[in-house]
Amino acid sequence: MKKVLLAALMAGVASSAMAADLPTRKAPPAPQVYAAPPVFSWTGFYVGVNGGWGGGTGGGNFGSPTGGLVGGTVGYNYQIGQFVAGLEGDWDWADINKSGVNGAGAYSNKIDELLTARARAGYAIDRALLYVTAGYAGVEDRVTLPGLSSTDWRSGGAFGAGIEYAFTNNISAKAEYIYAPFSDKTYVAGTKSDIDLSLVRAGLNYKF
Repeated sequence: MKKVLLAALMAGVASSAMAADLPTRKAPPAPQVYAAPPVFSWTGFYVGVNGGWGGGTGGGNFGSPTGGLVGGTVGYNYQIGQFVAGLEGDWDWADINKSGVNGAGAYSNKIDELLTARARAGYAIDRALLYVTAGYAGVEDRVTLPGLSSTDWRSGGAFGAGIEYAFTNNISAKAEYIYAPFSDKTYVAGTKSDIDLSLVRAGLNYKF
């Protein structure tokens, strides 16, 4: 009886050893699913800040004012394929000024505020956007002459172009040039202010 039990035990040990040497039948691990990054789109509302330089041409009897500006931006873009259309508005505090002497005496001509409301149309190359823009521009122009101080809102147009690049899905930076011609204004002694501004600005936007 002992010999039979011993033989059965040895047979079991041998079977276990042989089974350990056989290849595993476990299924290989499932491959990891690749999630492609979302395609970037310019569509959406955005807000931002901007700043730069403005310089006048012409000027009539008041010369060509120059100076800096800084302010805020709000807008919306909609992208179809590589075409991007949008609306953008901005308000800037400005220190664009000129002083001198004309036929009416010593003068000071200063632009304190600048506003634009424009349409934009552009072509997207991945995260870069090349665009043109056109719309309305207005400035608050403060003129002082001997015995006269006048503050007027001057309206005109805005035409330009720029480039914007999205560093992330939410943050983009832009650089643009805007040409803004304004209506003329005549003061005492036939002195006339004729301002056409060239604006060079950079901006940083956050898209929601």
